[in-house]
Amino acid sequence: MSDAVERLAQVKDNIGRAMQAAGREAGSVVLVAVSKTFAAHDIRPVIEAGQRVFGENRVQEAQGKWPALRQEFPDLELHLIGPLQSNKAKEAVALFDVIETVDREKIAAELAKEIARQGRSPRLYVQVNTGSEPQKAGIEPKEAATFVNRCREVHGLAIEGLMCIPPADENPGPHFALLEKLAHEAGVDKLSMGMSGDYELAVAFGATSVRVGSAIFGGR
Repeated sequence: MSDAVERLAQVKDNIGRAMQAAGREAGSVVLVAVSKTFAAHDIRPVIEAGQRVFGENRVQEAQGKWPALRQEFPDLELHLIGPLQSNKAKEAVALFDVIETVDREKIAAELAKEIARQGRSPRLYVQVNTGSEPQKAGIEPKEAATFVNRCREVHGLAIEGLMCIPPADENPGPHFALLEKLAHEAGVDKLSMGMSGDYELAVAFGATSVRVGSAIFGGR
């Protein structure tokens, strides 16, 4: 058994305990295994151990390894969790089942165009910059509900959730609480929050999916 498979089992156990401690229903949190920078041969043992949901940061990197894996394992679900450039919208719609990083008008418009053109509808989340960090992607918190509404009414996009990446040097709890509040205001019920260092806390704050990379695959 590979180290990654052992770590996967530990992460799943931790999520299960966190759900139980928070009084949440078993199975209410999806584990997104973040496989960015890892090659197909690193990912395969984790797939064979039963993991089916994976996250990638870059469209081009994902294109290089997932089509072949998906031919072998057609029930895989792939999430884009890194910033999306408008010129990659076509490839993103073709490849990903979930795009978690809708964060500006131009991206919404390009995605709407490609979804109509391809007849393929990935599930969509709006990324919120809960810490208002200038170097980080995401819509400002005060604009989140309005932006979700515009995505629906202007672009015809079915936004189902919100995603955030809290500042690295802050307690993530208030950011998770803020995202939950904004989701309520925006009328969405999916919350993608929590990473390797804080996914159990995110479960306590209502995460419906957590994005865990290094705690499964090890250091990059």
